[in-house]
Amino acid sequence: MTTSDRNAAMAAFLTSAGWGDAHQHPLPGDASTRRYIRLEKGGDRAMLMDAPAASEAPVCPPEASPSERAALGYNAVARLAGSNLVAFAGLADALCERGFSAPRVLASDIAAGFLLLEDLGDDLFARLLPGDLHEGTLYAKAVDVLAAIYRSSLPPQVEREGESWPLLAYDDTALMAEADLFLDWFLTRHAGVELDETARADWHAIWGRAFERLQHCAPGLVLRDFHAENLIYLPDRKGEAEIGLLDFQDALIGHPAYDLVSLIEDARRNVERKLAVPLKARFVEQAGITDAAGFDAAYAVLGAQRNAKILGIFVRLAVRDGKQRYLELLPRVARHFVADLQHPALMPLHMWVKSNAPQVFAEAHK
Repeated sequence: MTTSDRNAAMAAFLTSAGWGDAHQHPLPGDASTRRYIRLEKGGDRAMLMDAPAASEAPVCPPEASPSERAALGYNAVARLAGSNLVAFAGLADALCERGFSAPRVLASDIAAGFLLLEDLGDDLFARLLPGDLHEGTLYAKAVDVLAAIYRSSLPPQVEREGESWPLLAYDDTALMAEADLFLDWFLTRHAGVELDETARADWHAIWGRAFERLQHCAPGLVLRDFHAENLIYLPDRKGEAEIGLLDFQDALIGHPAYDLVSLIEDARRNVERKLAVPLKARFVEQAGITDAAGFDAAYAVLGAQRNAKILGIFVRLAVRDGKQRYLELLPRVARHFVADLQHPALMPLHMWVKSNAPQVFAEAHK
């Protein structure tokens, strides 16, 4: 579809939704293939999500084997939603029904790749901090939302316009594929290191044992991108609804420490170090987790996994997509990764990194 054809389809969708005469204000792009346009009409505002259906690789069929997922591509291996709007719209509906502030879906055309969403405003945590609001207060509210999501019961699949989207497990195949981005992009393309087959096999074996730490806690909904750029402060709302949620279409069912890591070990901003311990303790208490030590070990494992993934993703964005600004974020992510490696549960991984990827320690000191 040409750009003019896409714009014509968008105009037709907006007209059918009653927003054809709205003023359009495109938002800056991010690391995804979706685009967002703020709409203003009189005193009302809304947000258009434009996600062309063929813009990404195929998604993961629920029963696909690891080899079948590998044949389909990275989205299927890592269980990403890609441009599938049923995932976003269905999850938004499910979250709103449970009292959380996901954007309400005002209109949709799943087949065409358009959603008209409630505009939750501009008060992202990342914009409010530092500022008049206390960082610890805002982050405590976010932790309360995470704990409430973890306690919530969700269906095995969500639906929109007669289509369904399964909430699959955040399994070892997905976790390992993400961790491998560290090898394939940070280590190979950024640090210039080529690993031999033995080192790569050791990497996989070490992670396989580390992931066993994730089996001792009941799984819950993992939004996968829960951080200051995706959280909006809504002071006119109460309780868990006080925090607006964005970018959750890739959600899976997995260990509850993952989103807490995403919040505290933010790739884009420095969270006050002294907040980490009380925020983790707050989550453990409110989520009803009884094995605090086991949770702490899982937190370290998922912290290392997520930061390894992000180191790879940021290099990929710079090298493949020409988004050089992401290289400026590498030192912070490397510091998170190195800090996670200090946990006793990750000593084998720490030793592997020291032997095979010492460049990440240098990156952490930049």
